[in-house]
Amino acid sequence: MSEKKRLVGTISRGIRCPIIREGDDLAKIVADSVLEAAECEGFELRDRDVISLTESIVARAQGNYASVDDIATDIKSKFGDETIGVIFPILSRNRFAICLKGIAKGAKKIVLMLAYPSDEVGNELADWDKIDEAGINPHSDVLSLERYREVFGVHPLEFTGVDYVEYYQNLIKECGAEVEIIFANQAKAILDYTDCVLTCDIHTRARTKRLLKAAGAKIVYGIDEVLTSSINGSGYNENYGLLGSNKSTEDKIKLFPRDCKDLVLDIQKRVLDATGKHVEVMVYGDGAFKDPKGKIWELADPVVSPAFTDGLIGTPNELKLKYLADNDFKDLSGDALKEAISESIKAKSGSLVGNMAAQGTTPRQLTDLIGSLCDLTSGSGDKGTPVVLVQGYFDNYTN
Repeated sequence: MSEKKRLVGTISRGIRCPIIREGDDLAKIVADSVLEAAECEGFELRDRDVISLTESIVARAQGNYASVDDIATDIKSKFGDETIGVIFPILSRNRFAICLKGIAKGAKKIVLMLAYPSDEVGNELADWDKIDEAGINPHSDVLSLERYREVFGVHPLEFTGVDYVEYYQNLIKECGAEVEIIFANQAKAILDYTDCVLTCDIHTRARTKRLLKAAGAKIVYGIDEVLTSSINGSGYNENYGLLGSNKSTEDKIKLFPRDCKDLVLDIQKRVLDATGKHVEVMVYGDGAFKDPKGKIWELADPVVSPAFTDGLIGTPNELKLKYLADNDFKDLSGDALKEAISESIKAKSGSLVGNMAAQGTTPRQLTDLIGSLCDLTSGSGDKGTPVVLVQGYFDNYTN
């Protein structure tokens, strides 16, 4: 009897779990949920399956929360009564507005400097056609609020309908601080207004801080340095501060989870003990992808994965099947072609960097790729699947 062919590759399954509360034994809940799903749905766990869980349930189980007053206290301790230049924030009610509320409560005056025509993750504040018509150079020109309104008028975000310029302006005022708004893309532009700066960019933050300090700024912090330790018993994140935080209530944020390595190792061990299978486990947040229509880059977290088991370290090491079919084995077809490609895959060893047969494969971290798949699988709304099981990700054409 011939061996049964396997015709399915990678499978991504959303796993339903109970609603997670502070103090829950998350490792047990996740392991039990995956094992129960396997039994109910009739599939088996295999070595190198990947169990991924959202950062949200990890932070919730940890109780990693802080109030806007905790943020205000930390801001006050860092800047005193100085006018604070708050620069390069993203435009988000969920991600930044709640942080801005705390920043404003800890300040007397804020000069808010917004990047244009869009923020770091692609939320648009201005139209390129109008920039060109007005002869504005966004690389060098600093716009006042009046000039911005003169050229662009009211420019709400396409998907939310929110005019973030007005929204952030009113929020700062309502928290008791004075506010001035400017638009610029050079970090040092803020120094014409104040030499005390809180930089709020995510992936470019190290460079921004370096440029500000080199240009003579007196006080420079990033929001990754706010709430790096507990304030009055609050949650905190020693590595990322406020980066990766989300709105929890009108006066409270949920911070990015911390100390997750023990959690992923615990889940891995529980599954091994129950099934004998060695799975990989990771915590994931935003996926690392960009929407082609809205131009939004999804990754507003500082990293895709704050913790993962060691089997997820590294990048893919793959051959491009279509390259082999069109070049090395262009004269073959059918079983002969299949056999030749299979042998090439089996023979690959070490790094394929520079190998023409690997061109076009994705040179990204495994955790970024798998985390993006999981983010798309779990969604950000009401699917109720904060755990994702990925099977067959490390298989290839020969398996």
